[in-house]
Amino acid sequence: MHVEVPGSARLRGGPRSVPVMSRAIVIAGVASGTGKTTVATGLMAALCRRGTSVAPFKVGPDYIDPGYHALATGRPGRNLDPVLVGEHRVPALFRHGLAGAEVAVVEGVMGLFDGRIGPAGEPAGGLVADGSTAHVARLIGAPVLLVVDCRGQSRSLAALLHGFATYRPGTRLAGVVLNQVGSPRHEQVLRDACAEVGLPVLGALPRRDELAVPSRHLGLVTAAEHGPAATSAVDAMAELVARHVELDAVLAAASVAPAGGPAWDAAAEVAGFGGGAGRPLVAIAGGTAFSFGYAEHAELLAAAGAEVAVFDPLRAEHLPAGAAGLVLPGGFPEEHGAGLAANAGLRAEVAALARAGAPVHAECGGLLYLVRELDGHPMCGVLPGVGRMTRQLRLGYRDAVALSASSLFEPGQRVTGHEFHRTEVTPAAGSGVAGSGSVGSGEAGEAGGGPAWQWAVQGTPAGPEGFVRGGVHASYLHTHPAGQPSAVARFVAHCAAFAAFAAGGTDPVGVAESDSVAVPGR
Repeated sequence: MHVEVPGSARLRGGPRSVPVMSRAIVIAGVASGTGKTTVATGLMAALCRRGTSVAPFKVGPDYIDPGYHALATGRPGRNLDPVLVGEHRVPALFRHGLAGAEVAVVEGVMGLFDGRIGPAGEPAGGLVADGSTAHVARLIGAPVLLVVDCRGQSRSLAALLHGFATYRPGTRLAGVVLNQVGSPRHEQVLRDACAEVGLPVLGALPRRDELAVPSRHLGLVTAAEHGPAATSAVDAMAELVARHVELDAVLAAASVAPAGGPAWDAAAEVAGFGGGAGRPLVAIAGGTAFSFGYAEHAELLAAAGAEVAVFDPLRAEHLPAGAAGLVLPGGFPEEHGAGLAANAGLRAEVAALARAGAPVHAECGGLLYLVRELDGHPMCGVLPGVGRMTRQLRLGYRDAVALSASSLFEPGQRVTGHEFHRTEVTPAAGSGVAGSGSVGSGEAGEAGGGPAWQWAVQGTPAGPEGFVRGGVHASYLHTHPAGQPSAVARFVAHCAAFAAFAAGGTDPVGVAESDSVAVPGR
């Protein structure tokens, strides 16, 4: 989870959103690699430069594109993922992110109809409830602007567009953006093909070299890491779109976003789950090494009663003072191993906080930060494993069941999450955490500990994964906090109990198994 808060700035309370009448358009591709990120990000930036306020969104569990969206618009990039949060929450989350903006630009994922695939190859959840871009467009009532890479195509484009326009009733195509157009003659032939099927052309981008956004093993380099070059890339996208896309026509094609129903409200989501006394301080790792997360996470933590402080493990000399809990989100620690290792004082503080029994929520990159070493670089040593890069990409939604009681989940609780990495940790699960298991004992040990999850990959059970011991919950599974508000409230309650213990109050030993504090889900 990466929150753009300078230094150790702290957040109090969750933002409330008021629905406004706005317009919305979804930017989709016929496949991955057609240029929808260039068009969507460039459209966001070009509209903002004209004085139009834009709310940016991304379909699916993507952590990289929203960073560029935030640069383009000056607003948090937000995700719309019915698989992770439930389709009933998507319209409310959309209205929350849309508040105060004149238009929403939603970047799709993969091809327009590509979504979660079930174990037999069929769409998971049925033809229209698979988490695809078309699914999200239907949920928010927005038309689709289709981006087509036109290299190697002329009149055949008409057949392609006819298929996309008629394949799934209820999907509204507002028009087409032609990408990688080779010449004026090529463009005219393509426009004629679009006219045959009654789809207007709202832009035609010329063939060009790729824009200067470098990629790596999990996609584009994040905006946080790319620094000034990321801003330059967004500038180039904005200039390209402003020159070759009819901005007024796009706004005219965007539908009025339906008001129907309240906006998502973090306070309402965590209400009724209980909580601890006081305002425990939850420290969230951010910066260039830990930029994978969702804007709603900090909002839910604050709504559940926490004070939120963001710190950069590459640069901060100390944890935020008084931290009673720690969130270590995903990111690219494998790209910053030497820098993280060099900050030995902070690593020691993280290990001491975990050893004392403070709640620690670590996902993917956060898991790697807690192991003994990562590709030969010493890490925090909270977990006994060793992390390393591999050639295998592990990618996809996972249906998981919690195997151990933790500061986040009850045993047997079921969630849907997402796995996205090319690293591995050995051992993979349940081999212990630094600490005896008694919260606040301060005694180091390696024995014991349970796995965090058992999950299935396309319906096939996989082995146990992740670590739970004391207050630590660490695994490769990314979850969307908006889909698990009770877990966020439970985490804050455990942080409050730990803060009380640290201040000399009741010893919270066994808080995961005790009803002595208001732990959500009990």
